[in-house]
Amino acid sequence: MENFNAANEIQDLQYFGEFGGVNPSISDSSTYTFLSAKTMFDTFEGNAEGCYLYSRHSTPMNLYLAEALAKMENTSGANVTASGMAAITTVLLQICKGGDHIISSRTIYGGTYAFLKNFLPAYNIQTSFLDIHNFNAIENAIQSNTKVIYCESVSNPLLEIADLRKLSKICKQYKIKLIVDNTFSPLSISPALLGADVVIHSLTKFINGSSDTVGGVYCGTQEFIDATKNVNTGASMLLGPTMDSLRSASILKNLRTLHIRIKQHSYNALYLAEKFEQDGLKVSYPGLTSHKNHELMTTMMHKDYGYGGILTIDVGTTDKANELMELMQTENLGYLAVSLGFYKTLFSCSGSSTSSEIPEEERATMGISDGLIRFSIGLDHDIERTYQRMKACMRTTGILQ
Repeated sequence: MENFNAANEIQDLQYFGEFGGVNPSISDSSTYTFLSAKTMFDTFEGNAEGCYLYSRHSTPMNLYLAEALAKMENTSGANVTASGMAAITTVLLQICKGGDHIISSRTIYGGTYAFLKNFLPAYNIQTSFLDIHNFNAIENAIQSNTKVIYCESVSNPLLEIADLRKLSKICKQYKIKLIVDNTFSPLSISPALLGADVVIHSLTKFINGSSDTVGGVYCGTQEFIDATKNVNTGASMLLGPTMDSLRSASILKNLRTLHIRIKQHSYNALYLAEKFEQDGLKVSYPGLTSHKNHELMTTMMHKDYGYGGILTIDVGTTDKANELMELMQTENLGYLAVSLGFYKTLFSCSGSSTSSEIPEEERATMGISDGLIRFSIGLDHDIERTYQRMKACMRTTGILQ
């Protein structure tokens, strides 16, 4: 795929602080004053550019961050939210109303699955969960009331790669929206360039990168972004998933180094995946030629940024997974924790953590086994040293002989 240089787009944005600072000033206000009542009215109606009314509507810092993220995803607009789930729920509730239907990949983040499976039916919005690679089944599932195909570029936790070009073609044929969660693959994959209508991220993960902030974003056309912020009908405006300005400022500063961090995450993950596979472990990583979607991701990705920082290893049982993770944490090889994108390696047993909302029998059907460990590989400088120490832990626990 031709390399759209999102990193350059982000780096070229300049936001000077109020007193000439190299970082923009933070407007730490929930409401804003006006010199005239007419200006307040115009601002409330959205007709006074550069003026601010109330921080649930917008703030300077939120708009700075949103602009940078829109540049990153090659969309005309974006809106930041208080969490990744806030971005997901805002987008889906903006597009779908009572009586509508959603088609979703069956392998998605557990929180998204629970929202679609357990929460939306009370509002008469139904979801069909399908193998995202079975295009015949997807087309056969489309109904007159289908509004969305929802998927993740790289799925959580199985690391399945969605063919965004084919899904976009189906969506355009049936005049429905393709919504893509790109949390696992910022910079590596650009869903909008492959036909996605809306791109979502949990900013909590790789984009922020320091595990100290929760946030989300959805990127799309400016028309769609404006619709979500409409004072009468906008899901973002009326549900109020507002990001705090201090958090926006923190994420914006970290965003400037994303291109460097993603390259190192990907380099380290590929190194470990290749070594673990050579050792005979059951490892899944899109950068391995053995991965079932390796060729697909290769055709979709920007090669400078690699195949991402997430890999999985199946050690068979939950007990064995827990034993290994506890030992690796004791040996300071990372943290037994959910989330991803941190500078240290994070590991968790997906079936009992981030995918626990999915019923056990459905996890088994998807291929999420009890012993599946999801690794978010950190920014280790000497990755060979890390590998040798991890291998020692695997031998101690009997996973490797």
